[in-house]
Amino acid sequence: MTNQSSAVKFYSGEQIPLELHKVRIVQKLFLRPIEERKVAVEEAGFNTFLLNTKDIFLDMLTDSGTNAMSDNQVSSMLQADDAYAGSQSFYRMEEAAREVFGKHYVLPVHQGRAAENIVSQVFIKKGEVIPMNYHFTTTKEHMELNGGKVLEIYKDDALDIKSTKPFKGNIDIDKLKAVFEKYGKDKVAFVRMEASTNLIGGQPFSMQNMRDVKAICDQNDTMMVLDASLIGENAYFIKQREEEFKNAEIKDILLEMCGYADLVYFSSRKVSSTRGGGILTNSKDLYLKMRDLLVLYEGFLTYGGMSVREIEAMAVGLKETCDDTVISQSPSFIKYAVDNLDKAGVPVITPAGALGCHIDAMGFLPHVPQQEYPAGALASALYIISGIRGMERGTISSVRDENGDDVLADVELLRLAFPRRVFTLSQTMFVVDRVKWLFDNRELVGGLQWIEEPPLLRFFMGRLEAIGDWPEKLMAKFKEDFGDSL
Repeated sequence: MTNQSSAVKFYSGEQIPLELHKVRIVQKLFLRPIEERKVAVEEAGFNTFLLNTKDIFLDMLTDSGTNAMSDNQVSSMLQADDAYAGSQSFYRMEEAAREVFGKHYVLPVHQGRAAENIVSQVFIKKGEVIPMNYHFTTTKEHMELNGGKVLEIYKDDALDIKSTKPFKGNIDIDKLKAVFEKYGKDKVAFVRMEASTNLIGGQPFSMQNMRDVKAICDQNDTMMVLDASLIGENAYFIKQREEEFKNAEIKDILLEMCGYADLVYFSSRKVSSTRGGGILTNSKDLYLKMRDLLVLYEGFLTYGGMSVREIEAMAVGLKETCDDTVISQSPSFIKYAVDNLDKAGVPVITPAGALGCHIDAMGFLPHVPQQEYPAGALASALYIISGIRGMERGTISSVRDENGDDVLADVELLRLAFPRRVFTLSQTMFVVDRVKWLFDNRELVGGLQWIEEPPLLRFFMGRLEAIGDWPEKLMAKFKEDFGDSL
């Protein structure tokens, strides 16, 4: 089936993403004056996670749990079966998961990191390595807490900011072979592939790359694990960018992808536009190894720490992941933002990927040293001048080494997430406009320093402060250019 949105041509010749849904329920937004936004970000310790939503205009922090549900999802919640054990809601979700992912055994969990916890505890032994196309923050923490070592074996050009490579999320096959040669198959816990790599711009991997990785795993009797949280968008990019699949149905692409994985886990906060998650496999042996930990950490086997209402909505949302019009909406809006910012000279990750528009903070703020957290500073500056909340994906999201020094991130990104079916075109145009203005006034933005730094996952709860008075100077220039406008 052709993506209907991309099939629409405008008489003007413009390439504009077209919403293939209508808005039926709305939520009021607030665009505070810049003086109030400056105070809000200072009180939040220049950490956008700690902002109050009453002070936010467009919340582009994440697509996790913030996607708009469909009318069918909302209505399904009314038929939820409130049983602790044996809930019919779970069996409906289990059936949908089997249909979409092609796996028989389904373990429900309350969100993706719960799946990471169980998978890491069961399948990682101290001293083992886990090769992958790129890590995710909580994934790495769980694996390292269980004694594993993450090995990122992406291709050398995966971190290029400006690129035309369609699959920058691919694993480097030669590097994967070298891992097995160096460590031996007994020291490789499993190989992990993340659909649409989160921390390097939402970049997908190709089906052919997955086939090649699977072949090496089979040669070494090693399990392949798939993080399927953004699998719908990855499947969409395979259909758009891999010639073999241009006429394939999304459901068939999804089934082939999952077919190569021995174990699949996902956050339904992303993949099905609900809250929750799951772990799936066709191996009874793998299932039984994880089952008892699910009961210990999450709840019973038929609710896994989730509300049964969420489980009902998940069942519908998983099936909707096979719908082109659902999974194409976010990537099309991201592409619109990326293309317009790229034309204006703003350094953004290209080609446009999944999850969000990713701005290269080191290219945007070359005068801010990486030790002063340019991505965090850029996120704070954008909030001050627009009320837009993005997320730092750089060194603040990294860790310190054994000497207490920052482990500098491979890239410093400001991620502006585009949850499915949430933002309008005019709101997206506002984002582009304010980013352009900030880029033209980028020399006003300075760095940040810690005032309260947690030892684990510091980007969630840590607090920083501005180095110097750059927020005041930025506000003054905004008022000079926009007057009393918001």
